[in-house]
Amino acid sequence: MTETAVGSKSEQAYAAVKARIVDGTYSPGYRLVLAKIAEDLGVSVVPVREAIRRLEAEGLVKFERNVGATVSGIDPTEYLYTMQTLSIIEGAATALSAPLIGPADIARAREVNAEMRDCLEHFDPVRFTALNQDFHSVLFEHCPNPHILDLVHRGWNRLASIRASTFRFVPGRAHESVDEHEALLQLIESNADADTIEQAARRHRAATLDAYLAQSNAGSLSAH
Repeated sequence: MTETAVGSKSEQAYAAVKARIVDGTYSPGYRLVLAKIAEDLGVSVVPVREAIRRLEAEGLVKFERNVGATVSGIDPTEYLYTMQTLSIIEGAATALSAPLIGPADIARAREVNAEMRDCLEHFDPVRFTALNQDFHSVLFEHCPNPHILDLVHRGWNRLASIRASTFRFVPGRAHESVDEHEALLQLIESNADADTIEQAARRHRAATLDAYLAQSNAGSLSAH
């Protein structure tokens, strides 16, 4: 097998295993049996081993003595810091993007938000989270400051790496989120000032974090 073929199969294995971790098919603590995964994907163990090494470097997989490779747990502290940071930088990016967002962008964002509203009837937290990222991308991708935009992308990538489908834990927050999206679009359409848009975007992100923390605290209290 050529090096390119090994590389492409490793890339396929990496994408497949990462997708299963992110969507919850492989939940925290799940034991990753290389031979079984290789059989499922129709490849040899070699590219699967390469994929698992990459996922370990990203923090999605850890190796335990006498157990082997398992899926890492979600770190609530990492989630807290990521969401706090994202609320600040994404708020800034959205405010800077606002003057550059045209009618076609608004229409696209409303289309995605309508899909999110439809998704509420038969709630799928993974799909809802993906649509949520699509919606916010419309609002921040026009940010003219590449450094801020890079930080926003890193924040979203970090959320994906810790599998933070928050709406899985606080599904009630999803309804409020859709309504807040429309309010944000109305602010942008009405040419609201940058500070107003930035604060609204920050409050929107912070409210999701607050809902998650309240749910986590309630769970901790009920466990005692």
